[in-house]
Amino acid sequence: MNRILHTMLRVSNIEESIRFYTKIMCMDVLRTFDQPDQGFSLTFLGYGKESETCVLELTYNYGVHKYELGNSFGHIAIGVDDCYDACSQIKASGGNIIREAGPLAGSDEIIAFLEDPDGYKIELIQK
Repeated sequence: MNRILHTMLRVSNIEESIRFYTKIMCMDVLRTFDQPDQGFSLTFLGYGKESETCVLELTYNYGVHKYELGNSFGHIAIGVDDCYDACSQIKASGGNIIREAGPLAGSDEIIAFLEDPDGYKIELIQK
């Protein structure tokens, strides 16, 4: 069966990004892959085993401290049990909510948006 394995984001500060995704988004570091001779390191994070679910790959290219996000990438979506509670916890942990939890226009689906340290958008969707 085909499935999506991971989404890769290039990050400007690997320690700050790992801290954000583990402390604020409550993901686990699943594995790391450091290639100093090639000038990059990878960190894979997620909410479950890589063999069972899609995960997030953070790529840090040595010496690159800023990326242009472009206008084609949209966001990462994460399902949560309670969008309002998740936003409260994220704000209390220092996360940047850019759209408070509330209904999606024309729907009764509850969503919110936040940004990671590099400005990538993350949508929270109440399951």
